[in-house]
Amino acid sequence: MAPGLRQPMTRHRPLLERQKELRALESAVADLRVTDEGVPRLSCGGLLAFAGPAGLGKTTLVTVARARASAHGFTVLSGKGGEKEQGLAFHVVRQLLQPALAAMDETERRDFLGSWYGIVAAALGLEATDTAHVPDPAGVRDGLDWVMTRLTMMKAPVVLLLDDLHWADAESLGWISAFASRTADLPLLIVAAYRPDDLPREPTTFRTLVERNGNRTHMLERLSSEGVARIIREEIGGGAEDVFCEECWTVTGGSPFEAVELALRLGERGVTGTRRELPVMRDLAAAVKGPGLIERLKRLGTTTVRFAWAASVLGGSISQEIAANLAVIGSQEAAEATERLRAARILTDSHGPGDDLEFVHPLIATTIYRDIPPSLRVGLHNAAAEAVRAAGFGPTAAARHLLEVPCDDRPEAVECLRAAGREYLRAGAPEAARRVLTRALREPPLPEDRAAILHELACSTFLIEPTATVSHLREALAEPGVDPDLRASIVYRLAQALAHTDRLAEAATVAADEARQAASPRIRLRMQADHFVWSAFRTDEPDSAARSRKLARLATKLTGRGLEERYILGLRAWDALVRGEPRQTVLACAEEALRGGMSWTTENRGFEVPVSVALTFMYCDQPRRAEDLFTKGMAECEHKGWRGSHLALSHTLLGYIRYRRGCLTEAEELVREGLRIADRVEGAVPAQWFAIGILVQILLARGRTGDARRLADRYHYGEVVPNAVIYPDPRTVYAELLLAEGRRPEAEALLTAVGDRLEARAWRNPAWCPWQLDLAPALAATAPERAVRLARDAVKRARDFGAASVIGQALHVEAEVTGGPAALDLHAEAVEQLERSPASYELARALVGHGAALSRGGRVHEAADRLYQGLETAVHCGAEAVAGQARDELSAAGMRPLPLRYAQADTLTARERRAAEMTARGQTPAVVAKELRLTEQGVRQLLSAVYRKIGTDAVGLAEALKTFPRPLP
Repeated sequence: MAPGLRQPMTRHRPLLERQKELRALESAVADLRVTDEGVPRLSCGGLLAFAGPAGLGKTTLVTVARARASAHGFTVLSGKGGEKEQGLAFHVVRQLLQPALAAMDETERRDFLGSWYGIVAAALGLEATDTAHVPDPAGVRDGLDWVMTRLTMMKAPVVLLLDDLHWADAESLGWISAFASRTADLPLLIVAAYRPDDLPREPTTFRTLVERNGNRTHMLERLSSEGVARIIREEIGGGAEDVFCEECWTVTGGSPFEAVELALRLGERGVTGTRRELPVMRDLAAAVKGPGLIERLKRLGTTTVRFAWAASVLGGSISQEIAANLAVIGSQEAAEATERLRAARILTDSHGPGDDLEFVHPLIATTIYRDIPPSLRVGLHNAAAEAVRAAGFGPTAAARHLLEVPCDDRPEAVECLRAAGREYLRAGAPEAARRVLTRALREPPLPEDRAAILHELACSTFLIEPTATVSHLREALAEPGVDPDLRASIVYRLAQALAHTDRLAEAATVAADEARQAASPRIRLRMQADHFVWSAFRTDEPDSAARSRKLARLATKLTGRGLEERYILGLRAWDALVRGEPRQTVLACAEEALRGGMSWTTENRGFEVPVSVALTFMYCDQPRRAEDLFTKGMAECEHKGWRGSHLALSHTLLGYIRYRRGCLTEAEELVREGLRIADRVEGAVPAQWFAIGILVQILLARGRTGDARRLADRYHYGEVVPNAVIYPDPRTVYAELLLAEGRRPEAEALLTAVGDRLEARAWRNPAWCPWQLDLAPALAATAPERAVRLARDAVKRARDFGAASVIGQALHVEAEVTGGPAALDLHAEAVEQLERSPASYELARALVGHGAALSRGGRVHEAADRLYQGLETAVHCGAEAVAGQARDELSAAGMRPLPLRYAQADTLTARERRAAEMTARGQTPAVVAKELRLTEQGVRQLLSAVYRKIGTDAVGLAEALKTFPRPLP
């Protein structure tokens, strides 16, 4: 475990005129007490904050909180911000958690942290097992949430003390702000003290948290003249004159810290508080801070001054040994200087483990630090960088001092700063990494290292400022003699950054240019893959057909031996899908791409291709296979700490798969979770676009048009369209919303434009974008002939692709726009096709549509059977709108809905399992019917339930049955 940070505690001071704050503290601590049964109560924690300028007693209140919590036997964890430590990422977090972790041995610590160890290790100052492991900031925050929550439940009740929070590092403050808002259900009380005017501008989350904290945030007032008089008289005697005490209040400004310090000095000088002693009092008051403090320090001797300067440079918990080294004095001189500074109430003992020191008050530390001559201060920081690293405090502690030192062309400084940058990236602190790596470039580095440092700097800015990433990487590519593998990584990251800033055309061009000049066949193939990726996801690709032909030719030459080849094959599968080529082609390429493995977290590889390959199975009526791939991919992302946009998009698309299967309630929950994650991640706009579109579709399917509109308006969905390909297509989804609202002319225009755009790219698969299936019903009333043509063309395209779900969906639309007796056969075939697929929602729609058509034709008994089946299926899907339509049709036909005939279940019955196994072995429905003593229609209905429960069609049935649970005996 890396050297820990101390848990400081300032000595007790008198508390006057703080009755309201003390009552609030007592009440908050009392709320944490256990119940009579000895079980900690929940919903009793939260945040109690004390705010005000320096010297008003915030630290004393925190000290009282510690004492009272300890008296109750509560677990106390504490941390303190430091003016000089604000740049040390997770400095305060380490203070909070390291003591508890240090009490465990290595085995206990790893058991306690479990799978989170690799994600939070660097942030907590633990030894990382995988130095190449770079979690994203969201993953680290989630890990810290988990660690603190588990520690709280193990050691409940817990009180967190946070002093000088205005000086907390940005990473700690950001995590504390987010975590504090979720502590109401934990036996955890957070007591925070801070100066509102000294909070950095960025922590809007903390400011919002405090504003919502209501009456649990206490703004401290200055002491009255009576309060200051009491402090003075308690120290020098009750005979102190009123005029003397009034002047003491004036010179201290009602600051409890200054009043106490002044009273102590008056007592030491034997002042009794008479009018004639006012000049003495004023001199003593001036020595509490500012120039007077410096004069008092100088009177302690040169050695002591140098030691105090060294201590102020080190900041925080101060090692006497390191401070002595910086001051260039011996150990005996350091001990004597320490005693003099203790006696002068400048330094005191730190109350954490060990013999470290700390300043009595931050005001003293700041005053002394600012008094150091600038040139000497630089030298002390330079020496401190070497000393703290030699003492084992790591590169980040040293880098903090190097940031205060002018650039001096030193390779060892560059090496230290780069090491700090790597450590910050592993800790999920990209902003801190950017600071030190920017400084490393200014040192400057050796010419041969410059491109690598620019690449590292670009990695640090990718999540926080991708436009800066682009600049850094272009500069790196301009460097001479860049290693080919490093150059490939630079180009990959540059293309990715361009894509994330909605500049996909540039991303594709960068990869194509590099592919043309790459000498290595492996790198050339990798760059070609990247070119195909970003071209495929452009909405404005000029010659999509030519790129598709080139991709198809290249894919036929590949065997899938290497990762680059598998990526090409995966891209070929996706391209064949959107173009509407036979699904056998799509599935063959997808299976070939997966044969050698395709990780979602391969270094310097995006997860766009693995995700696309997984989704091809969904469109090809094998959603269970897609779900399995997503489950594995999401587990990889979570293990690596990628819990930001990666996890947001994964949750969202897994919800999309469930939507396509007809599990609308579960789909909505998954997509809402994806949107929640995306909303909290900076720069996760693409993930938001995916989530909003899918959620709109789900809400429309559930009959909640108003909710869909409010969602679209909140995110301005439909107003701005990105240059990247998003699925489902945003324009098509927005048109569906317009249709649900009855705004047909607007929807018609939008869908027509979508069709023109996709036709130009030869993207003709209605399974991927059903613009024809939406436009045809919209035109049925005003342009019936065109509506029928569109529907028939969609049916042809669906048959060319070959997935039963989209064939059935297209036939259902054709039937609706055709109408009359001629539509009945189309309705029947739509149901027949959808019964062969796992698409429950579309089956429910087709059943109800068929039933309604039969009812209008006077075939009431047949209609009733279809409508009852449709109602049951819709209810089990969570499709309230379709269920309502079925009930209305039944009522209009004079029939009453019956109770549901079977409960929803994901497991197969013994008969369903038997039918599935026989079908997977190639047995015909007639053979299966004879074996199970059913009609062939009964077998088809049995298999329809199988396909929907398992999540596959007949093609994927044999493989799916291998892992699908068997029915209980």
